Amino acid sequence: MNTVPRIDMIDTGANILALRKKNKMTVKDLQTALGFNNPQSIFKWQRGDALPSVDNLVILADLFNVTVSDILVIRK
Repeated sequence: MNTVPRIDMIDTGANILALRKKNKMTVKDLQTALGFNNPQSIFKWQRGDALPSVDNLVILADLFNVTVSDILVIRK
């Protein structure tokens, strides 16, 4: 039986955190770049409680100088 690919939210969140730190960005830096009024969404992404929207994934990829595929962790 074929397994359906899925996004691993926990590992994707850890990846967002690692990429943010690698790029020497603070949560406040991301908040400002994304135009958010508060940082709660970013903390949720980093914990793996939620995923960024497609638009926000594209912005994150640009900020981190990676592809969207480099951010998402896909499991089969």
